[in-house]
Amino acid sequence: MDFTITEDQRHILDTVDRLMRRHYPPEEIRRRDAAHTDCKDMLPVFAKAGLLALPFPEEYGGLAADRLTAILVQERLAWHGAIAGIMFGQLTDFGGMSILKFGTEEQRLQLLPSIIRGEINLCFALTEPGAGSDAAAAVTSATKTSSGWLINGRKIWISMADTSDYLVTMCRSDKGSIGKSGLSTFLIARNSPGVTMTRLEKVGNNCMSSWDIGFDNVEVPDSALMGSEGDGMRNMMTTLQYSRTGQAALAIGIAQAACDAAKAHALERHQFGHRIADFQVIKHRLVNMQMRVEQARLLLYFASSLIDARRSCRKEVAQAKVTASEALEYVSRHGMQIQASFGYSAESDMQRYWRDARLYTFGEGTNELQRDMIAREMGL
Repeated sequence: MDFTITEDQRHILDTVDRLMRRHYPPEEIRRRDAAHTDCKDMLPVFAKAGLLALPFPEEYGGLAADRLTAILVQERLAWHGAIAGIMFGQLTDFGGMSILKFGTEEQRLQLLPSIIRGEINLCFALTEPGAGSDAAAAVTSATKTSSGWLINGRKIWISMADTSDYLVTMCRSDKGSIGKSGLSTFLIARNSPGVTMTRLEKVGNNCMSSWDIGFDNVEVPDSALMGSEGDGMRNMMTTLQYSRTGQAALAIGIAQAACDAAKAHALERHQFGHRIADFQVIKHRLVNMQMRVEQARLLLYFASSLIDARRSCRKEVAQAKVTASEALEYVSRHGMQIQASFGYSAESDMQRYWRDARLYTFGEGTNELQRDMIAREMGL
């Protein structure tokens, strides 16, 4: 299978490079990370360049690009700055694809053009204090009323909820149900009365804030229901197919940046009268780092091609997510070793890659659960 970048894709990636160099150069990415600055302001910039239109059909104002093209863009954005790739994926995968794939036509017509123009943002409110890896244990409730639904419960570790206009929220709509059945997805306006949020502190991904969200008798209309009642788990798996490949693209983009930084340091740093890149132990370390990235990249591109072909790809998506996240962890750890004290300094990019990397092996489903899924697909 040929994954050679097409001329059109090359032009798009060149646009990404120009955009990031102009608006978000390395020093700006460092400043935002140090200041824990939110980055919703990136969305109109991406929209003006046409990036947010890429994954969506033309009838909603999109460009109808394939999944692989969107993945290439997310990877390149993350190479320049992880938060740029995160913002792109947050809106197009968690938000846009949720609406496109299982939202109502009214929701598509209302929200997709605004997403494409970078006017709104959405987040995916799934995790609960007692429902992380076991998403089917969700207890946040949606109770039917004469005018709509009443939402009560709590979601936790919800990324960038404060800059989102809507929360794509999975709730238990059948009070007596357990497990995967009886779950439904709702589109809840963040500023709805009864929604409260508390920021959670983390050790990395500083520009991607995380929130503890409370729902206290939050009233939503019938039009807030996404898709059919009881389809929440199926809806979630659809969204995760996109978000997990997006997360793999993020990890690969960051990992490639770490490889490049480590290589540049090894070529410049001299010890014992030689560049440290001249020592075999460093050469081999850099080779192993780059091989991990290339392996992950090929798995991701293959999984993306299966999504485009509308073929079953649960195993391939899980493989891409696991391989990419573990490649990033490996590369950032060895990049720190190559750069040593310089990498450990607060001013280096490598320490940011290293801090941020830890999230990816358990975000979007732990790698242990991904391996269980792969095993089931293998018939084990």
